[in-house]
Amino acid sequence: MANGPLQGVRVLELGVWVAGPAAAGLMADWGATVIKVEPPAGDPQRAVFGALGVADQAGVPPFEIDNRGKRSVVLDLRTETDLARMHALLADADVFISNVRSAGLARMGLDPGSLTTRYPRLVYGLLTGYGTTGPDVDRAGYDVGAFWARSGLAHTLVPPGENPPSGRSGQGDHTTALSLCAGVMAALFERERTGKGRLVETSLLRTGIYTIGWDVGVQLRFGKRTSTKPRSQNPAPQILNYTAGDGRAFWLLGLEGDRHWPGLLAAIGREDLADREGFGTARERSANAERVVAELDAHFATREWAHWTARFDEHDVWWAPLNSIPEAIQDPQVIAAGSFVDMEPHPGEEPYRAVNSPVDFAGWTPRYGRVPRLGEHEARW
Repeated sequence: MANGPLQGVRVLELGVWVAGPAAAGLMADWGATVIKVEPPAGDPQRAVFGALGVADQAGVPPFEIDNRGKRSVVLDLRTETDLARMHALLADADVFISNVRSAGLARMGLDPGSLTTRYPRLVYGLLTGYGTTGPDVDRAGYDVGAFWARSGLAHTLVPPGENPPSGRSGQGDHTTALSLCAGVMAALFERERTGKGRLVETSLLRTGIYTIGWDVGVQLRFGKRTSTKPRSQNPAPQILNYTAGDGRAFWLLGLEGDRHWPGLLAAIGREDLADREGFGTARERSANAERVVAELDAHFATREWAHWTARFDEHDVWWAPLNSIPEAIQDPQVIAAGSFVDMEPHPGEEPYRAVNSPVDFAGWTPRYGRVPRLGEHEARW
């Protein structure tokens, strides 16, 4: 980890499940020394597969991604002795990260007011479900509740009258972890000038609202927004996914409707559609979206994916493959972009690859440490 951008920064994490550990995990990836304080039973994320009814799982990738390179220390913070050890760790910390509920932190005297007063240089990063004020601050959040459901994000995914599918695990947690990291980095930069730390806080709810800021902003400004349409009625048929005759799909990226329409027609050999009633302009195609989508669906079904995508490239049509996850992890561009990292296994474990964190720093190639076993670093810390 030598020469990482956060080399020399010490982070103390009191986090569980995903969002808090993910924020501290990013800092560990970037070179910080991260001490993960766990209860005697460990972070419950270590056993997440068991909680889902999956037994004897070799490795827990959701835990590994967010906790590699950390030092694990077990403390029972209900005891005075271990609480005193916690404060000894805090005295040397630059950053404290937690997503434990605010009431629980207050009971232990680890709330922001107490710690920022006692340790004025400490940057305190607090990640909550719903914030720190308001009627529901103590309500269980998780990303599915606060980020997806309550923010309105899930509702935007489906047409009116339909209930949304479940979001994929950890999406809101990881997005919110990035929010907290950004705030903590700003506070550390400020401390270089002032010598003083401060509380930095974000929530799954607040980040969820920001994530769909386009939709929310339109609603705030104009009191309405365009509802999500079924795919067959999508008002932008040139920014839509289509399936080729061999069953593989692609996404067209024709953001500028009138500019990109002629090139698409040339690529697919359907210049005749330029003169069809209702197909001539972007406004007309939007008004007649169901007809346009049906026409393109039928045409794309006549040839295989490789044929269409080669034609797109020949005619400078913007597109992207609609990858499944198995396809994504084999995609040469995904790999070249640095999306994966070879992990350092414990003795006796097989080498494996994992998802990389999403930021690179010029001139520095990180070597991520092992995923700590529960209490592995007791003797040192």
